[in-house]
Amino acid sequence: MAVDSTAERPLFGGAISTTFPIRFQDVSNVRQVPDHQEAFVDPERDESLIIELLDLKMDVADSGSATWFLQDLANEQEAEGATITEQSAVFEAPGLCYRNMPAVITTAVGQMAVAKGKQGREAQNLVKVYLANIRLKEVGTDVLITAYEPLVINPLSESATAVGAGMAVPAAQSGVMPMAEVFKLAVSSFKVHNWSLFSSAAA
Repeated sequence: MAVDSTAERPLFGGAISTTFPIRFQDVSNVRQVPDHQEAFVDPERDESLIIELLDLKMDVADSGSATWFLQDLANEQEAEGATITEQSAVFEAPGLCYRNMPAVITTAVGQMAVAKGKQGREAQNLVKVYLANIRLKEVGTDVLITAYEPLVINPLSESATAVGAGMAVPAAQSGVMPMAEVFKLAVSSFKVHNWSLFSSAAA
Protein backbone atom coordinates (compact mmCIF):
# COMPACT_ATOMS: atom_id res chain seq x y z
CA MET A 1 0.00 0.00 0.00
CA ALA A 2 1.32 3.44 -0.96
CA VAL A 3 2.24 5.92 1.74
CA ASP A 4 0.04 9.01 1.78
CA SER A 5 2.61 11.69 2.74
CA THR A 6 1.36 14.49 4.97
CA ALA A 7 2.67 17.98 5.72
CA GLU A 8 1.79 20.91 7.96
CA ARG A 9 0.09 23.49 5.76
CA PRO A 10 0.11 27.24 6.53
CA LEU A 11 -3.31 28.90 6.27
CA PHE A 12 -4.40 32.53 6.15
CA GLY A 13 -0.88 33.84 5.66
CA GLY A 14 0.61 31.48 8.25
CA ALA A 15 -1.61 32.69 11.11
CA ILE A 16 -3.09 29.17 11.30
CA SER A 17 -1.81 25.75 10.30
CA THR A 18 -3.07 22.20 10.03
CA THR A 19 -1.74 18.92 8.70
CA PHE A 20 -3.14 16.73 5.91
CA PRO A 21 -1.87 14.77 2.86
CA ILE A 22 0.19 16.63 0.27
CA ARG A 23 -1.98 15.20 -2.52
CA PHE A 24 -4.49 17.96 -1.67
CA GLN A 25 -3.71 21.02 -3.82
CA ASP A 26 -4.49 24.58 -2.78
CA VAL A 27 -7.23 25.85 -5.11
CA SER A 28 -8.18 28.96 -3.12
CA ASN A 29 -6.97 31.33 -5.86
CA VAL A 30 -8.12 29.20 -8.80
CA ARG A 31 -11.67 28.91 -7.50
CA GLN A 32 -11.78 32.48 -6.19
CA VAL A 33 -13.09 31.36 -2.82
CA PRO A 34 -13.98 34.09 -0.28
CA ASP A 35 -11.19 35.58 1.86
CA HIS A 36 -12.51 33.76 4.95
CA GLN A 37 -12.01 30.36 3.27
CA GLU A 38 -9.11 28.21 2.11
CA ALA A 39 -9.82 25.24 -0.14
CA PHE A 40 -7.77 22.16 -1.03
CA VAL A 41 -8.64 19.44 -3.53
CA ASP A 42 -7.33 16.05 -4.63
CA PRO A 43 -8.34 16.23 -8.33
CA GLU A 44 -7.72 12.53 -8.90
CA ARG A 45 -10.30 11.52 -6.29
CA ASP A 46 -12.50 14.65 -6.32
CA GLU A 47 -12.07 14.91 -2.54
CA SER A 48 -11.85 18.33 -0.94
CA LEU A 49 -11.03 19.99 2.36
CA ILE A 50 -12.23 23.50 3.23
CA ILE A 51 -11.19 25.60 6.22
CA GLU A 52 -13.48 28.55 6.94
CA LEU A 53 -13.54 31.37 9.53
CA LEU A 54 -16.97 32.71 10.50
CA ASP A 55 -18.36 35.09 13.09
CA LEU A 56 -19.37 33.13 16.19
CA LYS A 57 -23.02 32.06 16.04
CA MET A 58 -24.01 33.10 19.54
CA ASP A 59 -27.52 31.64 19.20
CA VAL A 60 -26.28 28.13 18.32
CA ALA A 61 -25.55 25.85 21.29
CA ASP A 62 -22.15 24.14 21.47
CA SER A 63 -23.74 20.70 21.69
CA GLY A 64 -25.49 20.97 18.33
CA SER A 65 -23.24 23.40 16.49
CA ALA A 66 -21.58 20.97 14.05
CA THR A 67 -24.96 19.49 13.14
CA TRP A 68 -26.41 23.00 12.70
CA PHE A 69 -23.58 24.03 10.36
CA LEU A 70 -23.86 20.79 8.38
CA GLN A 71 -27.59 21.37 7.86
CA ASP A 72 -26.90 25.00 6.96
CA LEU A 73 -24.35 23.81 4.39
CA ALA A 74 -26.91 21.43 2.87
CA ASN A 75 -29.44 24.27 2.59
CA GLU A 76 -26.85 26.60 1.07
CA GLN A 77 -25.89 24.04 -1.57
CA GLU A 78 -29.52 23.06 -2.23
CA ALA A 79 -28.56 19.50 -1.39
CA GLU A 80 -31.12 16.73 -1.63
CA GLY A 81 -31.65 13.92 0.85
CA ALA A 82 -29.31 15.38 3.47
CA THR A 83 -28.98 13.10 6.49
CA ILE A 84 -26.83 13.30 9.64
CA THR A 85 -25.24 9.91 10.33
CA GLU A 86 -22.95 10.75 13.26
CA GLN A 87 -22.39 13.55 15.75
CA SER A 88 -19.93 13.90 18.58
CA ALA A 89 -20.25 15.25 22.08
CA VAL A 90 -18.62 18.59 22.91
CA PHE A 91 -14.96 18.31 23.88
CA GLU A 92 -12.34 20.87 24.84
CA ALA A 93 -9.08 21.43 22.99
CA PRO A 94 -6.60 22.29 25.80
CA GLY A 95 -3.83 23.01 23.27
CA LEU A 96 -5.96 25.65 21.57
CA CYS A 97 -6.31 28.41 24.15
CA TYR A 98 -6.66 32.16 24.06
CA ARG A 99 -6.35 33.90 27.45
CA ASN A 100 -6.66 30.50 29.17
CA MET A 101 -10.00 29.81 27.48
CA PRO A 102 -9.77 26.48 25.59
CA ALA A 103 -11.63 26.07 22.32
CA VAL A 104 -14.52 23.61 22.20
CA ILE A 105 -15.02 21.23 19.29
CA THR A 106 -17.97 19.25 17.95
CA THR A 107 -18.08 17.12 14.81
CA ALA A 108 -20.82 15.74 12.58
CA VAL A 109 -20.92 13.44 9.57
CA GLY A 110 -23.65 13.35 6.96
CA GLN A 111 -24.55 12.39 3.42
CA MET A 112 -26.14 14.55 0.75
CA ALA A 113 -26.57 14.88 -2.99
CA VAL A 114 -24.87 18.02 -4.32
CA ALA A 115 -24.03 19.46 -7.72
CA LYS A 116 -20.67 21.02 -8.53
CA GLY A 117 -20.52 24.69 -9.39
CA LYS A 118 -23.53 25.81 -11.38
CA GLN A 119 -24.51 22.33 -12.55
CA GLY A 120 -28.16 21.50 -11.87
CA ARG A 121 -29.84 18.82 -9.80
CA GLU A 122 -29.66 16.34 -12.66
CA ALA A 123 -25.84 16.30 -12.19
CA GLN A 124 -25.77 15.80 -8.41
CA ASN A 125 -23.17 13.52 -6.82
CA LEU A 126 -23.75 11.61 -3.59
CA VAL A 127 -21.12 12.74 -1.09
CA LYS A 128 -20.19 12.03 2.51
CA VAL A 129 -19.48 15.26 4.40
CA TYR A 130 -17.38 15.50 7.56
CA LEU A 131 -17.65 18.78 9.49
CA ALA A 132 -15.89 20.03 12.61
CA ASN A 133 -16.82 23.24 14.39
CA ILE A 134 -13.96 24.66 16.45
CA ARG A 135 -15.39 27.43 18.60
CA LEU A 136 -12.89 30.15 19.52
CA LYS A 137 -15.25 32.05 21.78
CA GLU A 138 -12.72 34.49 23.19
CA VAL A 139 -12.13 35.87 19.69
CA GLY A 140 -15.74 35.52 18.51
CA THR A 141 -14.98 32.99 15.79
CA ASP A 142 -16.43 29.72 14.55
CA VAL A 143 -13.87 27.73 12.57
CA LEU A 144 -15.30 25.12 10.19
CA ILE A 145 -13.23 22.28 8.78
CA THR A 146 -15.27 20.49 6.13
CA ALA A 147 -14.21 17.42 4.15
CA TYR A 148 -16.08 16.09 1.13
CA GLU A 149 -15.78 12.45 0.05
CA PRO A 150 -17.65 11.40 -3.13
CA LEU A 151 -19.55 8.12 -2.80
CA VAL A 152 -21.29 8.00 -6.19
CA ILE A 153 -20.32 10.18 -9.16
CA ASN A 154 -23.16 11.15 -11.50
CA PRO A 155 -22.31 10.55 -15.20
CA LEU A 156 -23.59 14.07 -15.96
CA SER A 157 -21.33 15.71 -13.35
CA GLU A 158 -18.11 17.42 -14.41
CA SER A 159 -16.45 15.18 -11.80
CA ALA A 160 -17.10 12.17 -14.05
CA THR A 161 -14.54 13.47 -16.56
CA ALA A 162 -11.79 13.53 -13.94
CA VAL A 163 -12.54 10.52 -11.78
CA GLY A 164 -15.09 8.48 -13.72
CA ALA A 165 -18.79 7.88 -13.10
CA GLY A 166 -20.31 5.42 -10.67
CA MET A 167 -19.15 4.26 -7.23
CA ALA A 168 -16.01 6.03 -6.01
CA VAL A 169 -12.88 3.90 -5.70
CA PRO A 170 -12.24 3.16 -1.97
CA ALA A 171 -9.19 4.88 -0.45
CA ALA A 172 -7.65 1.56 0.59
CA GLN A 173 -7.78 0.36 -3.01
CA SER A 174 -6.03 3.54 -4.17
CA GLY A 175 -3.37 3.34 -1.46
CA VAL A 176 -4.30 6.67 0.13
CA MET A 177 -5.50 7.77 3.56
CA PRO A 178 -9.30 7.42 3.93
CA MET A 179 -11.12 10.75 4.09
CA ALA A 180 -12.29 10.03 7.64
CA GLU A 181 -8.63 9.87 8.71
CA VAL A 182 -7.69 12.97 6.66
CA PHE A 183 -10.46 14.85 8.47
CA LYS A 184 -9.42 13.64 11.94
CA LEU A 185 -5.80 14.63 11.26
CA ALA A 186 -6.76 18.09 10.00
CA VAL A 187 -8.91 18.74 13.08
CA SER A 188 -6.50 17.32 15.68
CA SER A 189 -3.49 19.21 14.25
CA PHE A 190 -5.25 22.60 13.93
CA LYS A 191 -3.12 25.38 15.47
CA VAL A 192 -3.35 29.16 15.79
CA HIS A 193 0.04 30.87 15.51
CA ASN A 194 -1.13 34.49 15.37
CA TRP A 195 -4.29 35.36 17.29
CA SER A 196 -4.33 38.89 15.85
CA LEU A 197 -5.82 37.32 12.71
CA PHE A 198 -9.15 37.53 14.53
CA SER A 199 -10.46 41.07 14.58
CA SER A 200 -11.87 40.86 18.12
CA ALA A 201 -8.60 39.51 19.56
CA ALA A 202 -6.02 41.79 21.02
CA ALA A 203 -2.95 41.96 18.79
